[in-house]
Amino acid sequence: MDVCPLIPLIFTTVDTIVHNLFMKTKSLIFLMVLISQLAYAQKVDVYQRPVQVERSRDFDAIRYKITLNVDLDKKALTGENKITMTPLNNGFNKCVLDAEYLVVSNIINRDGKLLPFEQKDNQVIIGFNRTYDHTDTIQFTVKYILDKPNLGLRFIDESPTNPRLVSSDCFPNKARQWIPCYDYPNDKVTTEMIVTVDERYKVLSNGRLVGVTDNRQLITDNRQPATKTWHWSQDLPLSTYLINLSIGDYEVIADSLGSLPINYWVYHWHADDAKRSFSKTPHMISFFNKLYDFSYPWAKYDQVITPYMGGGAEATTATLLGEGAVTDQNAEQDFSWERVIAHEIAHQWWGDLITLRSWEHTWLNESFGTYSDYLYTRNEYGEDAGAYDLLGKKNQYLNEARNRYVRPIVFNRYNDPGDNFDSHTYPKGANVLHLLRYILGDETFFRTLSTFLHENAFKPVDTYDLMKTVKEVSGKNMDWFFQQFVFSPGHLVVKVNKTWDEARKTLKINVIQKQDSLPGVPVYTVPVNLGFSFADKKVVKEVWLKNKEESFEFVFDAEPLLVRFDEGNYLLKECIFIKPMKELIYQADHDDVIGRLSAVDELKSFSGDQSAIEVWSKRAAGDSFWAVRQAALVNIGKFSCKSHLDLIKAATKDENSKVRQSAVRILGDLKDPSLVKSFKKIFESDNSYVVQAEALRSIGKCGGKEQVAYLKKASAKPSFRNVVGKAATEALSAIK
Repeated sequence: MDVCPLIPLIFTTVDTIVHNLFMKTKSLIFLMVLISQLAYAQKVDVYQRPVQVERSRDFDAIRYKITLNVDLDKKALTGENKITMTPLNNGFNKCVLDAEYLVVSNIINRDGKLLPFEQKDNQVIIGFNRTYDHTDTIQFTVKYILDKPNLGLRFIDESPTNPRLVSSDCFPNKARQWIPCYDYPNDKVTTEMIVTVDERYKVLSNGRLVGVTDNRQLITDNRQPATKTWHWSQDLPLSTYLINLSIGDYEVIADSLGSLPINYWVYHWHADDAKRSFSKTPHMISFFNKLYDFSYPWAKYDQVITPYMGGGAEATTATLLGEGAVTDQNAEQDFSWERVIAHEIAHQWWGDLITLRSWEHTWLNESFGTYSDYLYTRNEYGEDAGAYDLLGKKNQYLNEARNRYVRPIVFNRYNDPGDNFDSHTYPKGANVLHLLRYILGDETFFRTLSTFLHENAFKPVDTYDLMKTVKEVSGKNMDWFFQQFVFSPGHLVVKVNKTWDEARKTLKINVIQKQDSLPGVPVYTVPVNLGFSFADKKVVKEVWLKNKEESFEFVFDAEPLLVRFDEGNYLLKECIFIKPMKELIYQADHDDVIGRLSAVDELKSFSGDQSAIEVWSKRAAGDSFWAVRQAALVNIGKFSCKSHLDLIKAATKDENSKVRQSAVRILGDLKDPSLVKSFKKIFESDNSYVVQAEALRSIGKCGGKEQVAYLKKASAKPSFRNVVGKAATEALSAIK
């Protein structure tokens, strides 16, 4: 599941904030207080949440054969679930199923006899007419009605932006709201979904389509609507929260990967754009097939649009996606859901093929899905784009850690399973996997993941199962790693100093761990790469942090031009490492994309020096990666805007829309009426809705009442999420 596909990346690091303040105050005491405040502003006490444990069960559900008659007009259904199960222990004489909002009418055994039952506390307790042993197989049918719409099965009214729909939302425990079942992920079942609806509608569910039956010949009353019955069969086991039922007047766009059917279920007016928005789906599946050395395991793959979904929600063979997944061609550059689509596809392995046994192990679904979408991004768009994506994930976690709470990744305190679907589970876990990959090495890491999938396919698993596979494949006992990074809260916070002894030709690196001020956060044992750049080479040395304070000495022929702590960017960390301007200038010109971004940002401490301005100008005009150009441009706008108007104006034509947007915003902040004509030209010629919107806001900043008519006309321009119309309204407000 991906709750929000469009999270802006704000590259503001503790390194930079602390650096700036330190350079101004020279106060080490203030520095340390600031580190503590930034790292651990605990506004939510997650340890007050109740302890949860894995649910016990006394039977193994084998198959649910679900037959539904769904009335979209009345927002109701009648149904039955034919359940096949086997007891886990002898002496089994009653069965408890989850059933919320459902009204059970009767329960019939395989011989056609009624079974006694009681319905209370969102459960159905069924009595059997005999006692069964663990070797027996039991089959019975629960008949029921649902006449109260709920969150588990949403009846969605037609609107200007969507047709009438039915859309399931079983995560995390809402399958019980429309199917009587055992609703917890530690039991997997196969399913059949046989659904009768008005012939106007199509029905999607898990697995393969067995067939569609036209029921016209069964109509005895002309007043009855014509119906069709859709029959789906999921022949490989899944957990109940991964069941999907989607009904509506969809257009189904057919695609494939070899013999694997792939379909996109979209609104009719989305069809042309959907073909482009989803076009990389076969390529993504192929990528993960190879990456995890495990061919896509299911009968087909569908993606279906629904209006209630903000992001995406995995369901076995049939992912649900919000309407924003389909963009027009202009919106794609700013609002692409490519990463979300990749994330949800990765869940077909991580979450669906193997599934968390209990909800404290959410990271086995979401951290792996999040790391998978990083791996896809890196493969598709290159090392810089991948590194920037991973940096964004790190900053999402750090924002939560600084402003809300820190907790272990595996965490059994929650009110609702959804509590654990946060930035610890998604981006923090992805960064922890990145470090594990570095320690194990690429070949061993990916072989471990493939082995884990093969050994546990179609089973519920927990973190201890993964730890066992790591040991078996790598031969390394990595319990220490999981204890520190998965079962303990927090992250590495270090202060790094370096001193060069010219007489001894010796560089001394001092590292102090600062993160252990919060209970449970360890002093880490972890490897770290130190990078030393010289005019003709780069030297990388791996050292291990093991104590609260460590010192390392290195002998070189000359002082390095640049020293990087965590060369390669493997650690999830906050780092205070103050450098002189000369070294930052070199870093901005020669380092990797993360180092260049950091240097561009840290040079703000020297904003009064022309050399810093020159570096920003150079990076803004010519860096190979857009985010560095943007960061440098923003600093130019803050500290030397009027001296670099030509540079900023040139940036309004940058190949990347985010850079162009920043350039337009900077010019707008000048509030210069002479620029209005340029903003109008940008609005009328740029192919990015975001840039067009910024141009209108800039007209509002710079123009007077004579621009009202232009802005009112511009507000009518159709755009993705109405970003242009909203910007025009903002601009009009600014003028008023």
